[in-house]
Amino acid sequence: MEKKTVMFKMKLLPGFKNEYKKRHDEIWPELMELLKRSGISDYSISLDEETNILFGCYRLAEINKVDDLPNTEIMQKWWSYMADIMETHPNKEPVSTGLIPIFYMA
Repeated sequence: MEKKTVMFKMKLLPGFKNEYKKRHDEIWPELMELLKRSGISDYSISLDEETNILFGCYRLAEINKVDDLPNTEIMQKWWSYMADIMETHPNKEPVSTGLIPIFYMA
């Protein structure tokens, strides 16, 4: 099955680099399982310390349930947990902007 790469950016509030990393080092096993069941793999997040921009990237299975994630209880809880350290919408979903792939070398 073909997988596509999804890339996006988010904004971390100033001074929360260590807390953001700590929370992801301790990511909830039930959230990890949900992401995997939804078709997400090879997920990484990097930080540009100059701008506090987080760059996310994951592989998404051709058949996936990623559109269902916002409606799950565990995703809602994670967003609430993270809302105090990053830019979010009123529903606590992180403000996220998709990125356009420009170059890829295999």
